[in-house]
Amino acid sequence: MFVGWEGVGLCSYLLIGYYFETDFAPQAGLKAFLFNRVGDLGVSIGMLVLFAAFGTLTVADILTQAGHLAPEVGFGVLTFATLMLFVGATGKSAQLPLYLWLPDAMAGPTPVSALIHAATMVTSGIYMICRLAPVFTLAPITMDVVAWVGGATALFAASIGLFQRDIKKVLAYSTVSQLGYMFLGLGAAGFAAGFFHVFTHAWFKALLFLGAGSVIHAMHHEQDLFKMGGLKAKTKITFITMVAGTIAIMGFPGTSGFFSKDEILYLAYLKSPALWVVGVIAACCTSFYMWRLMALTFWGEPRDHHAYDHAHESPLTMTLPLMVLALGSLLWGFWGVPEAFGGHFQIGEWLKPALTFGQLHGAHGHHEGPAVLLAIISTTLGLAFGFLGWSKYKNGPEWELAFAAKFPFLHNLLLNKYYVDEGVELYILRPIRWFGNVLWKLFDVIIIDGVGVNLPGALARVFGDFTALFQTGRVRNYALSMALGAAVLLYVFLK
Repeated sequence: MFVGWEGVGLCSYLLIGYYFETDFAPQAGLKAFLFNRVGDLGVSIGMLVLFAAFGTLTVADILTQAGHLAPEVGFGVLTFATLMLFVGATGKSAQLPLYLWLPDAMAGPTPVSALIHAATMVTSGIYMICRLAPVFTLAPITMDVVAWVGGATALFAASIGLFQRDIKKVLAYSTVSQLGYMFLGLGAAGFAAGFFHVFTHAWFKALLFLGAGSVIHAMHHEQDLFKMGGLKAKTKITFITMVAGTIAIMGFPGTSGFFSKDEILYLAYLKSPALWVVGVIAACCTSFYMWRLMALTFWGEPRDHHAYDHAHESPLTMTLPLMVLALGSLLWGFWGVPEAFGGHFQIGEWLKPALTFGQLHGAHGHHEGPAVLLAIISTTLGLAFGFLGWSKYKNGPEWELAFAAKFPFLHNLLLNKYYVDEGVELYILRPIRWFGNVLWKLFDVIIIDGVGVNLPGALARVFGDFTALFQTGRVRNYALSMALGAAVLLYVFLK
């Protein structure tokens, strides 16, 4: 698993940096690589601790031994090991605080963005925790940390997505938010529910990214939402399929996102009502920014007439995948209708052999009443905020411009992503660079190069220049030197 873990990081680095002749793409790839090195250090430490505790790194053997252990009371060895593994998961799956690489991964081509955000590296952390679920359930402290970090990430990233202008940036922060939902489910011991959201999210997020690519293609590589508008008449297939993806991600009843999202929210409520509130607020933000994106792209009057006049529907090679993914986004949720909603949760049964090495309590056996009521509340709020986003932006960005004029601090805070990148640059990267320059100039230039390498050479050159003074080329000087040397030797031996 660890070899594949590193391999997917390498592949993502190469894909993100695909446009290697530009400045931004290699920097984005390097950023992803370095952030994952931080997380992977945690995975390495966690693996070493697990090996010390169980004497093996074979997953099946670890789970077999873990099945005979009781949950830790307080902070123990397994808590430390699982927390270190979770640090790696925050890097691979872009959770707080190691999420910063994922929005910059937009530097790659749009199909690469769809691949990375829907299927590859970002799902690795969820997979690892699900694979080691019995070990994580033995560490209640870690489970609490996973749930709260997931909930905080879901809300944090969703709030950033509210006012982003780049169509791919909105979807990027949407991915970070949805990954937070998955970790929220895992932390609430809903491993099957979290993994089910990985599955449903893959359909509608790949659809939305490829749909965004189709829009960008139609707009001649324009990605600014404020320069779009009125495209539903010219890109009907893209419009219809993206509507399918949008209602799926917002959790419209009957779509794939509805079942996985509300199952996670229900389990979060059982763990802590505060977590449910955080998840519902994040869901409302998701509905708002997704319908904002749709309204600015497809409704209203065109705001860039030159691009709009030349806009056209994408060829079948681009629209056919959109149609296939749209069907999956709408229909595949019925594979995992939770028992709390009257279904059989088939994906939970399918995953059961991997998740029953220990005492795992998912959604099985819960009553329907609270689940249905909570789903009605969250869905109603989501629909209301989706309608609010569409109504405010269907005629253009004027409402947001007025909001920015009235609340400039809040708007700039969200638009600039809470200034986290600037803070990291100022308080982490800049001091590290300064310290690196000190080490370079003091140790590398002065001590190693100066004292270690150049000083012996300089001394040899000085000594050579001094001895060269005695090389006059005159025989009588050499004869005198030999005579003086012989006299000194006689004096020493005859004394």
